[in-house]
Amino acid sequence: MDCGAGRRWDMAKLAEIAAHAGVSEATVSRVLNDKTNVAEATRALVLTSIDVLGYERPSNLRRRMVGLVGLIVPELTNPVFPLFAQTIQTRLAAMGYTAVLCTQAPGGAQEDDYISMLLERGVAGVVFVSGRHADLTADLGIYRDLSARGLPMVTINGHRGEIDAPSLSTDERASVRMAVAHLRQLGHTRIGLATGQGRYVPSERKLEAFRELVPDGEVQQTWFSVEGGELAGRALIESGVTGIVCGSDLMALGVIRAAEQAGVAVPEQLSVIGYDGSLVTQYTWPPLTTLRQDVTGLSGAAVHALGEEIAGHPHPRGETLFAPELIVRSSTAPPPR
Repeated sequence: MDCGAGRRWDMAKLAEIAAHAGVSEATVSRVLNDKTNVAEATRALVLTSIDVLGYERPSNLRRRMVGLVGLIVPELTNPVFPLFAQTIQTRLAAMGYTAVLCTQAPGGAQEDDYISMLLERGVAGVVFVSGRHADLTADLGIYRDLSARGLPMVTINGHRGEIDAPSLSTDERASVRMAVAHLRQLGHTRIGLATGQGRYVPSERKLEAFRELVPDGEVQQTWFSVEGGELAGRALIESGVTGIVCGSDLMALGVIRAAEQAGVAVPEQLSVIGYDGSLVTQYTWPPLTTLRQDVTGLSGAAVHALGEEIAGHPHPRGETLFAPELIVRSSTAPPPR
């Protein structure tokens, strides 16, 4: 029987619980409404009485399984997300937690579905990697609901100041500055940007930095995928650029595919820079120059912040930025004369 929040419990039930616990009905009401002016021993006594009498606790007072932490990531076709998942799972395990991995895919379970499932399991907290929070057009109500429930959470890559949670991101603007500087050092003057849709925080930040550095540069915004990179690559190659900065490693592979189809040699005629630093990039042909995210640092900081939140020690809000690392390989070279 779910009797809802404290204010919806009828007087007979309040009296029964109060008599069983040996406290006043007012005290029971304060516990049910999760008020702070109740001694922990008294609170535990009232909650035990609710359980013994067969009533279901209000959702905000249900037991949390301290050993479980939700980990929500996008689809796993982009190699950087399995890397995040593995690294975060390892860090959580070292702290005694078990990750409940939730991956999203077109036509499959989405973030709302997973959150409902995680709440039913009574997880101690949730880590969101490039989730709904990264979409500037998305409704953030679910995050406000989780905050109201007091559920600890951390977001990675896609800072939104409206969300009451620690936020950690790779410095997208710095990545573009490093990529453009590398191409200019090689002698490129016609530089283009291929990145994801503008409604995503990482895309917006990359575009802002690129426009500051290359005001007249060509930009194509598609999807963070091989197909998206191929589409963007064809347009950028036709525009005459000699260097392309990409929003992901998968996009960079798509650009290289477009170059091959157009008979444009990489890097002799076109330099390509990826983003993420996934392990596969060192085995592509040519091996891909890329901006590597500090997945280890981001994951470790996220797990530490979540652990602090779970322990009742609020972690500082605002965004913590992690610098990317430029990995120079064979997909970049001086432009053709």
